Amino acid sequence: METKLIITPKTKVYDLLAAYPELEELLIATIPTFNKLKNPVLRNTVAKITTLQQAAPIGNIKTEELINLLRKAVGQEKMEAIQDTGFVTVQPSWFSEDKVVRTFDVREMLEAGEHPVNQVLADVKALKEGEIYSMIAPFLPAPLIEKAASLNARHWVDQVDEECFYIYFCK
Repeated sequence: METKLIITPKTKVYDLLAAYPELEELLIATIPTFNKLKNPVLRNTVAKITTLQQAAPIGNIKTEELINLLRKAVGQEKMEAIQDTGFVTVQPSWFSEDKVVRTFDVREMLEAGEHPVNQVLADVKALKEGEIYSMIAPFLPAPLIEKAASLNARHWVDQVDEECFYIYFCK
């Protein structure tokens, strides 16, 4: 008998939908931004690197709530005490508009099926102390924020609307 994927916070969205295609509508109903996953380009890029733990803040839902909703839908037992990732969503004291040295809008690149990760990380690495890099994205790019954090970059996520996020990075 084949064992289906066990849903955890580390489960990638792509793997979840490959194992349980019936969960796509539930995921979209819970996190409307994920309607974009119907675009094959985004499904094959963003969904392959985004975990459910990273996806939860996009939908303003607790990780534990999202995981247990999906697990219940496929008959898996409830998980307890799941930690959230904790993205900074309140303007930090280090932010100042006049310190922004570059703004990069990744939406066009994503629509073309390209990954902006390498470009953004190179730009963040090049920041001097106190400089701020601004990125505009159509969703919360959780994996990218986590990679930037590994470069000792602080972040602030400013959600303008459901499809526009400004992410600021500062060293």
